[in-house]
Amino acid sequence: MDLQKKKFTTEFAGRELSFEFSKIGEQADSAVIGKYGETIVLVTAVMGKEDKKCDYFPLTVNYEEKFYAAGKIIGSRFIRREGRSSDEATLSGRLIDRTIRPLFNQAMRRDVQVVVTVLSFDEENDPDFIGLLTASLVLGTSFIPWAGPVAGLKVAKLKSGGEIMINPKMGELKNADLEFEAFVSGLKDQINMIELGGDEAGDENIVKSFTAAQKEINNLIEFQEKIIKEVGKAKVDIALAEIDKDLESKVINFLKDKLEQAMYSPKKAERDLKIAKLREEMKAIVESEESLKDKLAMAEAVFEKELDELVHKKILEEDKRPDGRKLDEVRDLYAEVGLFKRTHGSAIFVRGNTQSLCVTTIAPPGSEQLVETMEQSGKRRFILHYNFPPFSVGETGPFRGPGRREIGHGALAEKALKPMIPSVEQFPYVIRLVSEILSSNGSSSMATVCAGSLSLMDAGVPIRKPVAGIAMGLISDEKNKNHKILTDIQGPEDHYGDMDFKIAGTDAGVNAMQ
Repeated sequence: MDLQKKKFTTEFAGRELSFEFSKIGEQADSAVIGKYGETIVLVTAVMGKEDKKCDYFPLTVNYEEKFYAAGKIIGSRFIRREGRSSDEATLSGRLIDRTIRPLFNQAMRRDVQVVVTVLSFDEENDPDFIGLLTASLVLGTSFIPWAGPVAGLKVAKLKSGGEIMINPKMGELKNADLEFEAFVSGLKDQINMIELGGDEAGDENIVKSFTAAQKEINNLIEFQEKIIKEVGKAKVDIALAEIDKDLESKVINFLKDKLEQAMYSPKKAERDLKIAKLREEMKAIVESEESLKDKLAMAEAVFEKELDELVHKKILEEDKRPDGRKLDEVRDLYAEVGLFKRTHGSAIFVRGNTQSLCVTTIAPPGSEQLVETMEQSGKRRFILHYNFPPFSVGETGPFRGPGRREIGHGALAEKALKPMIPSVEQFPYVIRLVSEILSSNGSSSMATVCAGSLSLMDAGVPIRKPVAGIAMGLISDEKNKNHKILTDIQGPEDHYGDMDFKIAGTDAGVNAMQ
């Protein structure tokens, strides 16, 4: 049998980078095997045959670690196989998702699933790098409509100085005294995803590393473009969720002079009630006409579009935010420690309507968490868990353990606080920090950083310095010629804004960025 293999090879950061197209995974809409060093991934993409009845674009990115890829037999003694994705695999999936998702037309209603399966891991070359590049090529060469390609890589800098390290091997970073390391990805001349962990990293060095990363991203994209030109399929035309012009006109006329009054209120509860009332009134009008009864979802889309345009217009033209704050104004703050006598440390941090309750528990050295994944085996002595119950946003819902969002937010907060945790020699205990989000209106992960820092100090943990975090936002016009930067974004600015940029650190530098 002829598998019709076609291979494309280049060199990147001193190692061979290759992509193989063949009949492997032939029933997927697109399948590519990517190889960097001896780390190998198979990435597939499949698009559904029919539109889903939903009001969002249904994209799923699965990152599948395989123990055999690292030559390991691990897991429970009674179940020696892969089960639920590890936190690390979930974070890798989120990293790829956040890079590729913005490049799909959000009006699509076909479900798309991208699956990254790690087949071989050489313990030197990060699967995230080759996983993202291969996912980009899978989508770029497929008939699935997508506005890529994209690329990404890791950059790092030692505290001792020296040049920015471009896609360093994992062994080079393992015991290195790093100022920071970051995974940066995006399009040509545009970064759209950052994941950075540092130890009081300097702004200038971070910016310098991003500039270096962008240059390499451009080179990787040019390589992909040549491949896509040679083997890429023509993109299919997908029927998008189009808006009925008559319905659109009716909704816009109804909202005229009402939407601004409802949206612009200093209190979230009042704003939410007004918006909800407007929605109900609009729903009643739509359902009262026989020809529009089955177009309620379309009316909701128009409602959202008008809200989006209103938020953009008011900020760009009048510097007016939904709650009336100035562009660089932080919401009211409140903090308290020592809330519970029976816990080792506790604190609550409030920023506007966002509340994080953090509780610290200290235990003997034997209480470390054992970690066994495809990429690593070891112990954790500082553990941060983040919980986001449905009541925190005034909703009902099941409690099924942490999802992707909780894992991602917890990892970001842990990244911000970990550099300040004392060494084993100075403080040999195991530390578990749990953040309970009691109320959320934007930036709950950064509230966790603030509450966590307070809770650790309340527990008597001798952290090097207090840590704080904040979420910044961006509002720009369609051509990116005019933009405004927002400090301490809340719900509507996060939802309708063009960037959610979380940053945390000490008074001396940056510890985490996303």
